[in-house]
Amino acid sequence: MSFNDRDVLCVSCGVMFVFSAGEQEFFHEKGFTNEPKHCKQCKAKRQGVEGQRRIETHVICSECRSNTTVPFKPTQGRPVMCRVCFASRPKATNIAAA
Repeated sequence: MSFNDRDVLCVSCGVMFVFSAGEQEFFHEKGFTNEPKHCKQCKAKRQGVEGQRRIETHVICSECRSNTTVPFKPTQGRPVMCRVCFASRPKATNIAAA
C-alpha cells in the first residue's frame, strides 16, 4: 500500500498540517481508522493539560520490595507491584488483576 503526504485541518486552531506518509503507514500498521484531528502543537497542549490530572502514587512493590510509582491510588490490603513484577506474572493473573 502506498501513502502520500496529505494536508489535514486542525479542529482546535484551524491551521492546516501535514499528515505524512510515514505517519499514515504507522496508523495503518496499528489499525487506527481515524486520521489525526489536531496539529502537533495543539496535541502537545492537550496532552499537557490531561497529563497534569494523572495520579502518580509512590509505593513499595509487594514482590521485589523496590520503590516505584503507579498511576492510581492503591486500595488498602491489595498487593501493588512494579511494572517488571507485574509483567512477569502469568497472563491469566494479569487479566484478573486488571
